[in-house]
Amino acid sequence: MTERLGVLELARAAEAALERNRARLDDLNVYPVPDGDTGTNMLLTVRAVRESLEAGETDVGRAALLGARGNSGVILSQIIRGALEGFDADGSVATTLRRASDTAYAAVREPVEGTILTVMRELADEAEARPDDDLSQLLAALVARGDDAVAETQGQLEQLTKAGVVDAGGAGLVEIVRGIAAHVSGEPLPEPAEVAPLSPEAVHLGASRYRYCAVFVVEGQDLDRAALERDLAPLGDSLLVVGDATALKAHVHTDDPGAALRAGTAIGVIERVEIANMHLQTAQREERLVHHGADNRRTAAVAVVAGEGNRRLFESMGATGIVEGGETMNPSTEELLEAVERTRAPEAVVLANNDNVVLAARQAAHLAKVPVHVVASGSLQAGLAAMLAYGPLADAETNAAAMEEAAAGIAAGSVTVASRTVSVDGLTVERGAYLGLAGGEPVAGGTSFDTVAGSVVESLLREPRDVLTFITGEDEPELGPLLARVADRHPELELEVHPGGQPNYPLLLSAE
Repeated sequence: MTERLGVLELARAAEAALERNRARLDDLNVYPVPDGDTGTNMLLTVRAVRESLEAGETDVGRAALLGARGNSGVILSQIIRGALEGFDADGSVATTLRRASDTAYAAVREPVEGTILTVMRELADEAEARPDDDLSQLLAALVARGDDAVAETQGQLEQLTKAGVVDAGGAGLVEIVRGIAAHVSGEPLPEPAEVAPLSPEAVHLGASRYRYCAVFVVEGQDLDRAALERDLAPLGDSLLVVGDATALKAHVHTDDPGAALRAGTAIGVIERVEIANMHLQTAQREERLVHHGADNRRTAAVAVVAGEGNRRLFESMGATGIVEGGETMNPSTEELLEAVERTRAPEAVVLANNDNVVLAARQAAHLAKVPVHVVASGSLQAGLAAMLAYGPLADAETNAAAMEEAAAGIAAGSVTVASRTVSVDGLTVERGAYLGLAGGEPVAGGTSFDTVAGSVVESLLREPRDVLTFITGEDEPELGPLLARVADRHPELELEVHPGGQPNYPLLLSAE
């Protein structure tokens, strides 16, 4: 199979299929918790593989492991790992899929039927039943069997039955196969099928018993997967620990992400940390499903955003218009105006998210044919805080006032790399060194990211704060040791970590 297509082509086909269906898969996501991110997490996992291959890396399994996002992404990484091992064994599709299924089941402490695991097993069964099919015939049969298996998940898992939906992870897996099948046959990807609106039961779901989803990688030598799993097990549920003796990926739902990080630092170096508030994600999913695209939405939110991860954050919070831009790439008035018009909403608010964008945003508001109010958020962090106060049913003026108040309630910080030597208030930072800013003012500099970022954190926490959010840039820094220290020093503080992907700033922070 890979001789005909190449692994990179497979990854591109899978990514295209997931991208096309991401929103639908996110909306379907009710198990294990209704946080509305299955499609996004599977897409980002496959994208990490594609990017690593394009960069010339050859260890596809490791790329999938390190790039895995969320519960669904971690399981998908194990499907990829098993598929690679199966192909290396004899090159057949049947062996490839069977090994993928076995590896995924083995990775989950308590496998549950009616999930992506079930669909993967059904695909392996179908491949083994068709040893004489050519590749195109086999892939077509796999898509058909996969669609049937996904449909059956609704009756196999109680949460899905109550919500009246199919499993999002299983549906995503079949979209990957569908994308590969289309590529092999030389046909375009089919348009996503029309999906009936979700039932009230599927929209209004209770949050997880635990607040946080914590994901991180531990790197080192002679890592003991079983020992890390034992340390994490008492902290929560949805536990996954996968990998090998040099790199482990851990995923757990917990109320104490600091303890989870300490378990990781006890055996190695942790990086690629993500900590998300699932209760907030569940509320945002419900808000999005109730109001996104609804005829009764009065005000749309348009935001200026840099970075794919940040785009995802704003969209998950209800932003229906995203304009690419930021510190070094300010959008034009025309771009902002077009974004407002594309929402087709009766009114709109525009989040500038940068002081240099405010004037262009106000000009766009003046030219718009509908009422538009500008939220003069001076940073991306302020914009995210503002989105917490956004209400699609309220008018633009009311929204703008509430959002500006929310934005003013946070303290923002960042770590960047000095483009030239600077001296401010006795602080000298050489060109190329890290520069830490709090409230826009330099507070630290040096060659150690950890030291500079730690100084910014302590500056932001001089006043009592409840939540500290870390947003990593396109050059993801190693946050593990810093997060563990913060958790120890400020045990009452809620920590959130999100991959933002913004350029020029390895780390953005906000305290509220």
